[in-house]
Amino acid sequence: MTTLTANERLGLAGTDRRPDSETEPAQDRRETNPLLNDQPMKLGLFGTNCSYGLIVSHAPSSYEITWEHTKAIARQADEMGLEAMVPVARWKGFGGSTNFNGNCFETYTWAAGIAEATENIAVAATSHLPTVHPIVAAKAATTIDRISGGRFALNLVMGWVPPEMEMFGGEQRQHDERYAFGQEWIDYALRLWSEPGSFDVAGTYFEGRDVEAYPKPHQGPHPVLLNAGNSPAGIDYSARNVDINFASLDTLENIKAYTEKVRNKARDDYQRAIDVMTYGLVVVRDTEKEAKAAFQQVVDEGDWGAAGNVIKIALSGASQSFDHARKMSERFIAGWGGYPLVGTPEQVVQGMKELNEAGMGGMIMGLIDPNEELPLFKEQVLPLMIEAGIRH
Repeated sequence: MTTLTANERLGLAGTDRRPDSETEPAQDRRETNPLLNDQPMKLGLFGTNCSYGLIVSHAPSSYEITWEHTKAIARQADEMGLEAMVPVARWKGFGGSTNFNGNCFETYTWAAGIAEATENIAVAATSHLPTVHPIVAAKAATTIDRISGGRFALNLVMGWVPPEMEMFGGEQRQHDERYAFGQEWIDYALRLWSEPGSFDVAGTYFEGRDVEAYPKPHQGPHPVLLNAGNSPAGIDYSARNVDINFASLDTLENIKAYTEKVRNKARDDYQRAIDVMTYGLVVVRDTEKEAKAAFQQVVDEGDWGAAGNVIKIALSGASQSFDHARKMSERFIAGWGGYPLVGTPEQVVQGMKELNEAGMGGMIMGLIDPNEELPLFKEQVLPLMIEAGIRH
């Protein structure tokens, strides 16, 4: 027997057909979202919403988690013409002497504020899918997208840190089941962003009756989607669903093989295109000696307790994206396991060019002191990237 909906039980009047302004996006996202522009090597900042950013270290920096500080960083990046601000979603720090990333801003509300404070840069929220219902997330995403005029991006994370998932009252799902959940989650959100009327949902993880969402996002057909899954299940999820996959590997040869694998899978299995980008700590100084010394100071003053906790979680099987964690402990201290670029402006640009030639379409960067280092990056690195043909 079919159960009556609340509308039917209460005898509520139906909803008249809504106008196009409520049921259609305002613009094609290729016109509004910088992450889809034609720059050969896109650039962004990663993790400026969390304490210590991408460095698990007590190395000196003016960086702090205050709203004025993170807003100032975003405004500099916006004025420079960078493509994106991507935050880290964190509910619990990693302990140690820094409690790395434990002091942080929630990413949907952070993105709404940064969207209002900027004019051109893409602004992402990073969402642990098990912690937020698709209806709530889709509505928040639409709100931020309307605030930004179509510059929003959503970074989809399956939730890989068991102590965080336990905060929400349950056990973490097994690895591949997280992606099955994530598929149902994004399918639900896509319907909320696109279907002009109401619909029912009856899945393994979600059920809903007379579901609707107005308005639709500013950018059509939906906001830009990101994912950093690098396991077989993660690569399949990215190839099927998202616009940009993020990955960091140890060598240019491995990077080239990986980027080809992801793009080929999207094309061959799902008849769609996908970009691949990387992340890492960028240390630019006037001399190579100064740059290497600054990088080494991050390592020497590292919080090995917090970094060890990250590596233990990764090696426990919680994440298959960091299966090289043990041999990359210094990279976790200095850049959250990312691909480091350390040297003079010329050397860093050469590194960017090599990444681009290996198939990377961009890099979201961590800096030791973003607010202080961005002017040097603007004055000395960006012009050289233009000369090298990887920016215009």
